[in-house]
Amino acid sequence: MISFDKVGYSYGGGELLSDISLTLAPGSFHFLTGPSGAGKTTFLKLCYGELLPTSGRLTLFEGEARSLSRNDVAMVRRRIGVVHQDCQFLDHLPVAANIALPLTVSGKEPDVADLEDLMTWVGLRPLADALPPSLSGGERQRAAVARAVIMSPEVILADEPTGNLDWEMSQRLLRLFVELNRMGKTIVIATHDMNLIRTTKGQVAARVLRIQNRRVQLAGADL
Repeated sequence: MISFDKVGYSYGGGELLSDISLTLAPGSFHFLTGPSGAGKTTFLKLCYGELLPTSGRLTLFEGEARSLSRNDVAMVRRRIGVVHQDCQFLDHLPVAANIALPLTVSGKEPDVADLEDLMTWVGLRPLADALPPSLSGGERQRAAVARAVIMSPEVILADEPTGNLDWEMSQRLLRLFVELNRMGKTIVIATHDMNLIRTTKGQVAARVLRIQNRRVQLAGADL
């Protein structure tokens, strides 16, 4: 699905990531850990084609990343949902329209019933007509998850999605990701919160990827 073969990424003359070899298999669940500045966001950007490796071979679904055309990249990104750390929205549009934006941009008309079901799933149905500035941090993150999955992607990547949330809301958000994984989605969550990872035990067969010394390595056994 997403496969790294001795992949490296350099920026500004320095190597940020080096010699990464791993595969994100269909239906897998991974936590990505490492200190701030280690390259977690860079790794995720490589996974969805925002960045290209400077060495090695990166395969996104059936295509080698550096050989993909602009149209190929667009198709890849329809298969990958991303929850960004800053989860920006268009403040003049209501929450429902923001969540449906990926469909609108791709020229598809959102199905009202499906959109309502999705908003109910993330607990935001009563806020469909609210504007983003009125949302709490947890509500914004749940809206970001809904927006990431509205195109029914096969892979969900989340960059520190619980970084600014309290423990209860972090747990609630994590349950959404666990449910998505049970639907067959591949999940990768970048986080520095080891307590969040530990509480996943018993809910899902997650693995931990740790960035250390510029390399991404599998850390231990299943949680």
